[in-house]
Amino acid sequence: MTGSEVTPSFRLAYVPGVTPAKWVRIWNERLPDLPLTLIPVPAAEASDLLRDGGADAGFVRLPIDRTDLSAIPLYAETTVVVVPKDHLVAAVDEVSAEDLADDIVLHPLDDTLDWEHLPGRPAIERPATTADAVELVAAGVGLLLVPQSLARLHHRRDLTYRTVTDAPESRVALSWREDETTDMVEDFIGIVRGRTANSSRGRSQTPAQPKASKDKRSDASGARRKPAPGKTTGKSARGGTGGAKPGKRGKPRRRS
Repeated sequence: MTGSEVTPSFRLAYVPGVTPAKWVRIWNERLPDLPLTLIPVPAAEASDLLRDGGADAGFVRLPIDRTDLSAIPLYAETTVVVVPKDHLVAAVDEVSAEDLADDIVLHPLDDTLDWEHLPGRPAIERPATTADAVELVAAGVGLLLVPQSLARLHHRRDLTYRTVTDAPESRVALSWREDETTDMVEDFIGIVRGRTANSSRGRSQTPAQPKASKDKRSDASGARRKPAPGKTTGKSARGGTGGAKPGKRGKPRRRS
């Protein structure tokens, strides 16, 4: 198979916690001949994957290194604290960062929350991943603050979570390489932004209406048109001078 025969596809990366199913479904309905490939990627590696051409676009968590990348912020997630079900925090609906001051708060290396001061007491070591930190919470080692979608992703029956009212939120964005804003990327941007199938995309222009010809403009304005050969104008029919040539003037004929 030659390169020209390869079916093009749209490669969409997404970080943990983001569920792209809704947008993928719309893509498949509108562009059934263009397959979409999903690429899961750790949040810390998402920007490098896009920059290296490993995906055409991706759902990322901000902030990211914006060098050579465009990004459209989509939504912000509430931050929650993951605790054992028998923890005191589980007895309330929400807490503040100050309420966690006496607890050990785990800070995994893949944390994407933009902390100025992490609440609670630090653990001796930082877990490598959020999944590792969840296991430590279940073991009673400490608590974990994450975007709500990650708490749902790593749900366990022995754990629960509560909203932290004054914690930074996690912002999710659609990102792609600035110099690779292809037609497929434009199509996906339109889907994510909620454009309907009949609405125009940023890359397409509404076709210009054809200009009326001079004859049509003349007809519309009521201007006279040159009569066809052999036909008289309205004025000629009423005895005017248009149409056939008048006869020669001379003496009247005598009646016999």
